[in-house]
Amino acid sequence: MTDRSSSLRLTATDLARIAVFAALIAALGLAGTLYPLGGQVPITAQTLGVMLAGAILGAYGGALSVITFTVLVAAGLPLLSGGRGGLHWVIAAPTSGYLIGWSFGAFVIGWLAWRFRPWRRSAAAGMALFLLINLIGGVGVVYAIGIPVHIWRVDSGTLAVIQAIGSFLPGDLLKAVVASVVAYQVHRAIPGLAGGSNE
Repeated sequence: MTDRSSSLRLTATDLARIAVFAALIAALGLAGTLYPLGGQVPITAQTLGVMLAGAILGAYGGALSVITFTVLVAAGLPLLSGGRGGLHWVIAAPTSGYLIGWSFGAFVIGWLAWRFRPWRRSAAAGMALFLLINLIGGVGVVYAIGIPVHIWRVDSGTLAVIQAIGSFLPGDLLKAVVASVVAYQVHRAIPGLAGGSNE
């Protein structure tokens, strides 16, 4: 799938890929949840799907796959980890900011990936660049949107929220590493994802 930086026209193949990645994000929720320090925001594997969506589909495809997933959750489908679903989880829960941040994170990851094209570099350099991109979009952007909403929606105080967030970081770092390795290998194996001859 080429990155649609100048056009939002989507082919049937593009739509299928968007649907596949929305389904992947949902499937990663089946791994269950872990609530660190008794907090209200769980650690899940779904952020891995968000990173992969942006890194493999590009800015628009990645964001649209996450938006599709979010709309389905808002409609009531129990696609979030732990079988959660409904409009409340999108707009009024402590996790809402992170969920909304996923779309922006996927967009930033995709934009940076198509801007710097890590797959054109050696394996070590390419995966390292993908890792930096995933950390910026999949952690930095998501946290920047999620943390303020998290603090606003809970009564335990800012310090407790920050302590809980600290327990998220090791898992998010691991997911960023996995997403970087997978995205690099996928782009190397399927050059057409990055526009083929347009590279």
